[in-house]
Amino acid sequence: MSSVEERSAQILELLHIHSRVRVADLAARFSVSPVTVRTDLALLEQRGLVQRVHGGAALPDDLPREGSFDARLRASVPVKRAIARVAAQMVSDGDAIALDSSTSAYYVAEALVDRRGLTVVTNGLRVAEMLAARSGTTVVMPGGVVRPLSQSLVGDFGAFITQRGRLSLGFFGARAVSPELGYLEVNPDEAAVKRAFVAACDRVVVVFDSAKSGSFGLVPFTTPGQSCTAITDGGATPEFADALRAAQQHVVVVPVPAEDLSA
Repeated sequence: MSSVEERSAQILELLHIHSRVRVADLAARFSVSPVTVRTDLALLEQRGLVQRVHGGAALPDDLPREGSFDARLRASVPVKRAIARVAAQMVSDGDAIALDSSTSAYYVAEALVDRRGLTVVTNGLRVAEMLAARSGTTVVMPGGVVRPLSQSLVGDFGAFITQRGRLSLGFFGARAVSPELGYLEVNPDEAAVKRAFVAACDRVVVVFDSAKSGSFGLVPFTTPGQSCTAITDGGATPEFADALRAAQQHVVVVPVPAEDLSA
């Protein structure tokens, strides 16, 4: 039987795709009773994440949708590219690194196309496609199940990754960032992939635009107290950056030139 956390994450993902869900469909999907589904929806509604409607639930009008990969790739491009340029400076020729399937990681990959002898392990379909087309990078992908919305592969990648040795660096996007809870995803399958990558990396770098500091996430992909490098933009408040540092995170705030923002 699925847990409340797993069901909640899948309900939210379904809502981001379809906008509405039905109790009967969810009960069949999770092999639970309609009463259990209604309880799950009530808990999500209390947190402001869903709006219950007759026979099911919908996303509140003020809650942002996940959106397709292409839609997210077009959002905050100057900010993501500025962050990516700083992140790419951490990578040397010949490194073996991990890149997840996020749009932030895509822009890191874009900033690395001139590196020589690079090996990239990724579950991002678009990351792999771009690196294969535009660079001499050796791209390694685990087998898995395709998530069309995120253009990613998900699955049990732990053994696949650990059998191939250590990675010097890993770059990860996040759906939400919290000084108290860490770096989070909405989808549990995506979070599981990130955790497997994180466990294989000597250094973990989370790249995210400052809007993620106020976003919602459900499943953490780093362990409590794990020290990471957080690279974000100047839209992050000093209070937020200080709170991350107090949580033992190394914070890099990237200024975004005004001419980039107006481009």
